[in-house]
Amino acid sequence: LRFDTLNSVCKVIGEPGKAVIRKTEATGANSSAVGHGENTHKMLNILSWLQHKCQKVHVKNVVLWGFVVISGAFLIPYILFLVIAGMPLFYMELALGQYNREGAATVWKICPVFKGVGYTVIIIALYVGFYYNVIIAWSLYYLFSSMTSELPWLHCGNAWNSPNCTDPKLLNGSFLGNGTSYAKYKMTPAAEFYERGVLHLHESRGIQDLGMPRWELVLCLVAVVFLLYFSLWKGVKSSGKVVYITATMPYVVLFVLLIRGITLPGAMDGIRAYLHIDFKQLNDPKVWIDAATQIFYSLGAGFGVLIAFASYNKFDNNCYRDAILTSTVNCVTSFFSGFAIFSVLGYMAYKHGVRIEDVATEGAGLVFIIYPEAISTLPGSTFWAIVFFIMLLTLGIDSSMGGMEAVITGLSDDFKILKKNRKLFTFATAFGTFLVALFCITNGGIYVLTLLDNYAAGTSILFGVLIEAIGVSWFYGVDRFSEDIERMMGFKPGLYWRLCWKFVSPTFLLVRPPGGARKGWLVDWGGVEAFGMVLGVGMGG
Repeated sequence: LRFDTLNSVCKVIGEPGKAVIRKTEATGANSSAVGHGENTHKMLNILSWLQHKCQKVHVKNVVLWGFVVISGAFLIPYILFLVIAGMPLFYMELALGQYNREGAATVWKICPVFKGVGYTVIIIALYVGFYYNVIIAWSLYYLFSSMTSELPWLHCGNAWNSPNCTDPKLLNGSFLGNGTSYAKYKMTPAAEFYERGVLHLHESRGIQDLGMPRWELVLCLVAVVFLLYFSLWKGVKSSGKVVYITATMPYVVLFVLLIRGITLPGAMDGIRAYLHIDFKQLNDPKVWIDAATQIFYSLGAGFGVLIAFASYNKFDNNCYRDAILTSTVNCVTSFFSGFAIFSVLGYMAYKHGVRIEDVATEGAGLVFIIYPEAISTLPGSTFWAIVFFIMLLTLGIDSSMGGMEAVITGLSDDFKILKKNRKLFTFATAFGTFLVALFCITNGGIYVLTLLDNYAAGTSILFGVLIEAIGVSWFYGVDRFSEDIERMMGFKPGLYWRLCWKFVSPTFLLVRPPGGARKGWLVDWGGVEAFGMVLGVGMGG
């Protein structure tokens, strides 16, 4: 098909959708007239987007950002990509969902030939849900384990510890002089609690030897799935009430952890390392790739969640203001979170007499090993551990709620029988993710989780958003899309936004090197490079 032929098809078929919306706008019809309902509470709209966005500013992303800052001038490309790609794509998806009042699949009534893009992002969101709940279950397990007078990962001598377990007090720069960084040393009590006490990785010979699901993690996973189900079964009526807690609590906890962190010895060294900028690093393409990766996955365009949440807005809601506010708060939170993380890393480096780079790590190494170990050495360690893992748990629940809502809204809008039986469909979705997740909580489950994470939302989501941007800007048309926005808010997007939608953002998505699609943590487990996702996975895609 020629480009102009497809464009004409989108123009002709897209018109009825406009007529319906214009009728809704003129008559003031409620949600029953078109779409699937609306959320009349403005604060719930903001919190819902912050809920999904700030799960992307979880510990894993903060560590990615902070670790790169140590090695280069990360902030400059970060802000650049935020302005030319992050915000425009964020704004586009909010406007697309709000105007059409549909989920990620049926929103393409504006140009039906691109409906497959909607199903692409729905499948990706479902795919991520298969293993994402496992990471939340880990956090819940750590939370329960923290409710003791002495944290279980403080000392060796437990049933799960190996004979080579080493007291962290004996580890210092001279002990690790063989070139092994402290973060990579796998024989500390905290490292062995994670790998041997939680994962039971030592009981598996590889992905060919999974074993049975661990009953402790099964119970945690059941609790997570039930919590998600009862948070989503009534749509925005139930999830909105949960958002008031889960979207605000991480900010409170993060502030408390920051105050405690900056009072620790060595904290200022960690903060200085976090803020250090070496402008020579701008010559390194890896810095630009990491910055682009962080922006894209922190704002989360392309997962269908923004379209799903925006579809519940009032028709005349100012989604432009929401896009600017939410994306700004998201990025400021990411920057702010780095202080809480690196103050503790500075403390750990000071305590063991090593460099910041030796304790700075990414993903699970920080969230489930380094940070818990640091907490275990503080006065009142039980309290601080509970606070930390409550933050991870709420961030994880936020993330999973967003992904599941994208799946449920996207499919129920396309299949009316699912909408009529939303409670049953929500249960089926949650139960389906639970069944697949059981493979991830076996002795060798980390290998399955790694496999799923490698192929869940990497290059596939980048390609999906690229086609989405092309479909809206080139086939449906930037001018017509701008007119839709004017009908909602009374003004058209400026020239800057229209240029970004049509040229800059698609180019940004198209020219990014494939190797920069995901940035994760690399850990050598039995000869397998595990590229993983961590909470704190959210707070993933």
